[in-house]
Amino acid sequence: MSRRPAIGPHAFAMAALLSGLYAGAPAAQGPSAAAAFRLHGTVEPVRSQLVTAPRLTGSGNGPLIIIHMAKAGTLVNQGEPLVEFDRAAQIKSAHDREAEYQDFVAQISRKRADAVIARGKDETALVEAENAVKTAELDLLDKDLVAPIVAEQNALILEEARAKLAQLRKTFDLKRRTDAADVRILEIQRDRALNAWKHAEGNASKMRIVSPLAGLVVLKTIWKQGSFGEVQEGEEVRPGMPILEVVDPSAMRVRARVNQADVTRVKVGQTVRVTLDSYPAHPFGGRLEQLSPIGAPSGLSNRVRTYTAVFSIAGSDPHVLPDLAAAVEVDVP
Repeated sequence: MSRRPAIGPHAFAMAALLSGLYAGAPAAQGPSAAAAFRLHGTVEPVRSQLVTAPRLTGSGNGPLIIIHMAKAGTLVNQGEPLVEFDRAAQIKSAHDREAEYQDFVAQISRKRADAVIARGKDETALVEAENAVKTAELDLLDKDLVAPIVAEQNALILEEARAKLAQLRKTFDLKRRTDAADVRILEIQRDRALNAWKHAEGNASKMRIVSPLAGLVVLKTIWKQGSFGEVQEGEEVRPGMPILEVVDPSAMRVRARVNQADVTRVKVGQTVRVTLDSYPAHPFGGRLEQLSPIGAPSGLSNRVRTYTAVFSIAGSDPHVLPDLAAAVEVDVP
């Protein structure tokens, strides 16, 4: 008669260990133990600030060269320098725009002075023309006392004086409008030069970025030169490219996904145990802070949905850093 192979205690221990490590599987329980399942997520800061390469106004939106950058893992205070870029091009642009602005200011001053001089000459000529009209009118009063041919000449002189006066008034009015238009054009060009000057100065001030909060410097990993890597000093970056992140290490949390089969087993306020994959011997307490009310479809099937859960980590520890993998063990009574 054949006999079954004996199953030793080591085989039972191995089976129990594998069942406990399986994500979402209930832990071993006795008559009074609580069922538990495990979720996997990523550590992230509660409060952080992303630092990106500045976006410059105007035409100066080319690549920027980093000449100084805080090292990864450095603790910085609010207001301390984080990143500094080469600002030579922005400073030169600011000086050029300032020179253009000052040139337009000088042109406007000369144009206004010339307009005042021309206006004075025109007003003198206008007064002379008005006096000529008055004189011709007086000469025409005694037309009955002079010869008819003289009276006719005086009438022609009066008509000519009046026509000249009307022409001067019309011409002088057009000249005033032209002078005002020329000054207005120069003023518009001056204002544009002033805006360009201020933008260039603003671009130069953006070349130095200080920390918006006190925290830990974490370099961002980006795609560069055909592979992923961190930005280094001396490299060129495009405007808007993420460079680093300043995180507040005093408050961390874990973002994980809950399968639709387990979502009814968790609720906001529930206590959990958090274990970092890098430091499995240092468990932390925590609680469920947020649970998305709507599930997102899975990449494998639209019928399978997962829910985003955010768990807080109690206290602070230097081992708890952003982007670390973490396991969250949830006890279900």
